[in-house]
Amino acid sequence: MKYVTLALLLCAVASLSNGFCYFKHPTLDEDKTHCQDDVDATWHAVGSSWRNSKCLDCTCESCCLAYSIPRSFPPDCVSVFDQASCQYLVHKKNDPSTLCEIYGAVGK
Repeated sequence: MKYVTLALLLCAVASLSNGFCYFKHPTLDEDKTHCQDDVDATWHAVGSSWRNSKCLDCTCESCCLAYSIPRSFPPDCVSVFDQASCQYLVHKKNDPSTLCEIYGAVGK
């Protein structure tokens, strides 16, 4: 029984962890002054940070989701991703002008 409880606890903790990030393999060229974004193929100065068209906040070493994903909100609401602002908006299903409270989210 204690193993079942432990398994359930680990599942719950995993859902509360930070959102998606990935790390890039460093190159051996120490004289490198710029790196290329994996999504947009744009070039950026080493040490800078940027947000690409897939709503990832990046540096030359890593990229992470720039938004949280709502997981818990009232049943009469719906979450919709706004690509322009890189965020989820949660609003009433029958009235998009009325925002809803978010009880839980993952990421960012």
